[in-house]
Amino acid sequence: MDEDEAAAAAAEQQEQLSSTSGGPADPPPAAGRPAGAESRVSGSATPRSPHGGPAGDSCLDLFRTRKFFVLRPGTLTQAIRDVEALVNTEVDGSVHGIWLMAEVDHWNNEKERLVAITDNSLLIFKYDFILFRCEQIQRVQLNFVDRIAHGTFSFPKRSVLQRDGEGVRVFWDRLREPSFTSRWNPFATDFPFVTLIPHPVRNISDSFSSLCDIEKFCEQLKDAAGKAHAMKPVPGKANGVLILQQPIHIEAYVGAMSFLGNQNKLGYSMARGNIGF
Repeated sequence: MDEDEAAAAAAEQQEQLSSTSGGPADPPPAAGRPAGAESRVSGSATPRSPHGGPAGDSCLDLFRTRKFFVLRPGTLTQAIRDVEALVNTEVDGSVHGIWLMAEVDHWNNEKERLVAITDNSLLIFKYDFILFRCEQIQRVQLNFVDRIAHGTFSFPKRSVLQRDGEGVRVFWDRLREPSFTSRWNPFATDFPFVTLIPHPVRNISDSFSSLCDIEKFCEQLKDAAGKAHAMKPVPGKANGVLILQQPIHIEAYVGAMSFLGNQNKLGYSMARGNIGF
């Protein structure tokens, strides 16, 4: 009888613990809410994991995204106004569109960029969203653009690097290949192409999605380059732009610098937290 009473007491205690540790089931997600809606609605409920706790990955991604200075009120508007003022209408013509992108160099490093397509030029701006100033302008004449490649990224077989998503690479001198020295120099800038990807904040709202739309960027660049070829053909150079749907190859093998830089978004204007004691 003592053993039966002990077993009954243990069963009753286990039932009480189960009833107190369990909670009401999480409500199902609201139907029809677009992906990323929590980043646009203030005061929304914290994302939940399947185990009933906060979804750590979602919260962390949202926190990191909001640290970009380009998301501060009025920042992007001021930046676009600043780069538009730097367009030389006599050389570049009128502006057709401005895009928020990131450049990927030959060592797989990401760098925040504003890109403008004009009548005659492709302008790539290195803009400081913290100090509101343009630090560098790269001008590519559209009548020299001969290829536009759009696709996923690829690396050499023995490379330890990888990159998700798609990008676009714009070529403007098919007869010139980068030298061996330039390929192994992380600071080389004499490459006859530029590689662009959407900015990480592209999913924060519809307006940013439009500014970072890589496919629309390719279409507008193709049209503008085609018109530039027709208006100002280059002697001895085949006119027209070749559109390629193919992987974008990055010949980098061991990129400790790019891995650390891209993971910490060192190529972007971001709030890095408090420094000091």
